[in-house]
Amino acid sequence: MNASDARRDLYTLVKRANSDGVTTLIHRGTKQVDRVLLAPLDRFPAARKAGAFPSWVLSAAQKDFGTLVSRAAGGQPQVLRRSSTPVAVLLPADGPIQSSPSDPAAPAAATAGGAVTSQPTPSRDAGRRLATLGDALGDVITSGTAPGLSFGLAGLDAATGGLHRGRLVLVAAPPQVGGSLIGLAAARHAALTLNHRVLYAASGPNRADITRRIIAAVAGGDYARLKTGTLSPHEQEVVQRLRNAPLLIDDGSDLTAEAIAETVLVAGDLALVVVDRLQRARNPRLPLSGEHLPAASQILRELASSQNVPVLAVLDTDDPAMVNLLDADVILTLTADPDTGETNVTVAERDLGVIGHARLRPDLAHARFLDTPAAAPARTPAPAAAAAADAAGQVTGVIGTDTDHELAEAALPFTSGALQGLPAEATHLLAALRTALAAGNIKDLDELRIPLQALAAAGLRLPGNAEGHRLAAALHACNAPAPAPAPAPAPNDSETRAAAPEPAQPATGITDAEVGDEVRRDDDDGLVPGDEEDEPEAAVFPALRILKDSVTRSKMHPVPVIRKEDREGGPWPLISEDMDGEPRWVHPNVTSTRVAHVRDNGKRVRRDQLDVPASFGDGVLCLVDRNGSFPSACSAVPLAPNKLLHTGPLDTFDKGQAGIYLIDIPEWDYPDMPHPLGRLIERPDDEGRVWVTTPHLKQLERLHREGHLAARVAIHDSWTGKANESLFKPFYTAAREARTELIQAGGQPYKDYKTRLSIALRLLWPKRPDSRSPFWRPDWRMSMVAEASVRHWLTAFKAVQEGHTLIALRNVDAAIFWTPDQTPPDTYRVGTGFGQVKAKFIQPGDFIPEGDD
Repeated sequence: MNASDARRDLYTLVKRANSDGVTTLIHRGTKQVDRVLLAPLDRFPAARKAGAFPSWVLSAAQKDFGTLVSRAAGGQPQVLRRSSTPVAVLLPADGPIQSSPSDPAAPAAATAGGAVTSQPTPSRDAGRRLATLGDALGDVITSGTAPGLSFGLAGLDAATGGLHRGRLVLVAAPPQVGGSLIGLAAARHAALTLNHRVLYAASGPNRADITRRIIAAVAGGDYARLKTGTLSPHEQEVVQRLRNAPLLIDDGSDLTAEAIAETVLVAGDLALVVVDRLQRARNPRLPLSGEHLPAASQILRELASSQNVPVLAVLDTDDPAMVNLLDADVILTLTADPDTGETNVTVAERDLGVIGHARLRPDLAHARFLDTPAAAPARTPAPAAAAAADAAGQVTGVIGTDTDHELAEAALPFTSGALQGLPAEATHLLAALRTALAAGNIKDLDELRIPLQALAAAGLRLPGNAEGHRLAAALHACNAPAPAPAPAPAPNDSETRAAAPEPAQPATGITDAEVGDEVRRDDDDGLVPGDEEDEPEAAVFPALRILKDSVTRSKMHPVPVIRKEDREGGPWPLISEDMDGEPRWVHPNVTSTRVAHVRDNGKRVRRDQLDVPASFGDGVLCLVDRNGSFPSACSAVPLAPNKLLHTGPLDTFDKGQAGIYLIDIPEWDYPDMPHPLGRLIERPDDEGRVWVTTPHLKQLERLHREGHLAARVAIHDSWTGKANESLFKPFYTAAREARTELIQAGGQPYKDYKTRLSIALRLLWPKRPDSRSPFWRPDWRMSMVAEASVRHWLTAFKAVQEGHTLIALRNVDAAIFWTPDQTPPDTYRVGTGFGQVKAKFIQPGDFIPEGDD
């Protein structure tokens, strides 16, 4: 990887070197003149001796990393340490190591176990590391929570547990059974669905073959026709979407296992390596063939272990004599069943033998495998029986309605990875539905009802093929009662939109359908084509035009759109929806239960019921709902109007700057309040750190000044620009004035106003690749949402400091207090304006209403 990326990920790279023995090749400069290895100390034992070589604590090394790389490339090792303990070393990758005058043993160490310039393949070269059984148990329990990388086929994932780092998986299949398609499925899922970097080493098939198979699988096109070079309009659209996929293909004729290992070292942070294929019969033009295979498998297994990456290799035979010669951790043996037309997969581990089985449905015309459909189940038991089973925590018969099962079946081509086109959150949700139905889990199925209805209401854009139309119809049925018919698509429209007019409320406790109350996640912004167009002159509130005018009138010459070619680098991949920091918290002494509720329109939903202990005294639940949290936050949100620059670690927070910051998660010792960073604390990196926007950093600085945090937050990395808090102020002013007028009128004009507000703010970060939005600034969008979250949290914290009892805090607008009847906390202003609240009082034992309950 390049030095700037290594500097950013230094703590992670050092941890991998120290804990797992992983060596990383780092280069500096466009011509890669300076090349060094960040290596474990076992590769250069002389580095352990105090004072023998220059040493740096990690924070100082990160600041001057470029200088350290140059020195190490020049032959002078640079020792990296945590406090006073050495943990890794930077060594020259190409030249000799200069010995230290104070360490005469250094030359011998360098020759014997240090530099690796003469080693053709990666090697851990680690000394013996002893661990107690307790340590090993901790590692197993911790790693057990992280599933392996998916094959993109749910049945195969269930049988194998996925592709785990550090393991070589061998797919053994005779010709024409489809072994290569397993490798392609895993590569497609990792690179196209998860946006992870994948190396596809093709020994036999060339890059054109691989590319055509990917297009056929993703677009559902005819693989044979694609060989003629003829593409349908839909396939051409797919090709455009695939252009920036992080999938690297190496089809060199001299492809050896050693060459693959060397490529992995320079290819960057890989999530998967696929080797397609190992050929049983000797071919002088293919090094990965014949008698070379046993040695090649050893190198690939060492590669997986040393680089902590899953390696999937395809073998063109299932002959046990050949399979047993190869050094694989897991073996998947594929056999065709002529009676059913399906492919049976037998899963075996190196030391345990057969551990599982799976069945796949070959779709060779589209160069892919599909999961086999589940056997047709019996349908829903009688309501009384279902209720009794639910109450007893048991399953009676097969659960789920016809609609549930049809939705699961319609989603199967997408959840299995055979087809692309769904947002990640939708894919996970539909896969969870299939799992709940297969397992007969009533509780999980009930919990999925509301998010599934919200998904159906979101209006997903789906492929215009048969699978897409079927899923659209199933989603439509899921949101019954039947919605008003959607306008028919134009004859040349290649996509269809799942129609559902009534927005369902999410299961996370969002209260009012107020502006910005969103249920969508990273891959779905809720926008549809046409939303990015300016409103007509007669629009009740032209929110998008006003927002654009707010930006263009700034004297700081803002950059509203980051160029597409720049979005894959710099700070932009670091920004996610989790940076909103929304709290989803219930008091630790309060029990929250999901209960059934039937709305006035006949829909069955699940709602929260909060059980408050007697120790809280007499009272009622006071539900506080903030008005217009997002547009209100636009009044003064700190933004960087221009591009973000890499400003690295910072000694102190500069109020004149705004952007994103990598910080430690601070300790929080107030059990009566959620953590100030909300759900951000659920997604730390390996060093326990998170990226935050300026509003959250300012919040933490304030809490430190007021004595609520023991230590000031350390900033380990940053991307910032000159701050401006008034960029959206004209938009806020116009929205506030329009609300004052329209809320009195109510009805459709007020609904249109809220819709246009929501669309305008979502367009700050559109997710569709073909969107023509006038904006693409993820940092603006997430800073605005974070500002709303911070204001919501601080107001609740002030109420708690004044003696009020907080029961739950959610999203950017919902708070629940335990108060005397008709007595909301006086820290809130009751009213209809921005920042003001509506208060509703709920008796103990009643459910918490959501939306228009």
